Amino acid sequence: MTRRRASVERNTKETQITISIDLDGTGQANLNTGVPFLDHMMDQIARHGLIDIDVTCKGDTHIDDHHSVEDIGIAFGMAMDEALGNRAGISRYGHAYVPLDEALSRVVIDFSGRPGLWFNCEFTRDKVGTFDVETTSEFFQGFANHAKATVHADLIRGANDHHKIETLFKALGRALRTAVTVDDRLNGALPSTKGAL
Repeated sequence: MTRRRASVERNTKETQITISIDLDGTGQANLNTGVPFLDHMMDQIARHGLIDIDVTCKGDTHIDDHHSVEDIGIAFGMAMDEALGNRAGISRYGHAYVPLDEALSRVVIDFSGRPGLWFNCEFTRDKVGTFDVETTSEFFQGFANHAKATVHADLIRGANDHHKIETLFKALGRALRTAVTVDDRLNGALPSTKGAL
């Protein structure tokens, strides 16, 4: 099987992003997002998703983190869509429950071709370090829209916002790992009764 890789460059007046991914990687990450906490979260996706990720972003973080976090989610989704191609032979669905101490999250994903995000998560702080907590949903929204995936992200419980956010990103990685896996029993068929995704 050909390695499923993609490289995307996305430039706006707010951010300049290059990202490369390998869906058949080993979880290696080279991260320079300009947002240290997002580097930590992208590392969780790579490690737990077994996806190699290389990302560099030059963004207007002198304003705040919003544009960088959202646009990296968009670029990651674009790369995912490109790497999956027509999605023939993949498992398509993935889900994961991930705990971290008192926090527990669930992420469910469907590479349906129909983008949508249902983000049921509440936080109590505005920031974790310098990271704007509200941008967590912006990352997930950008990813879902541009990966053409349905994503349900649910924070089941938790007290520490760092732990809550980390469980969401780890669960996304684990759900991706399952959903993008090639199922040999499909023999390269599209995982859809419609014959198209």
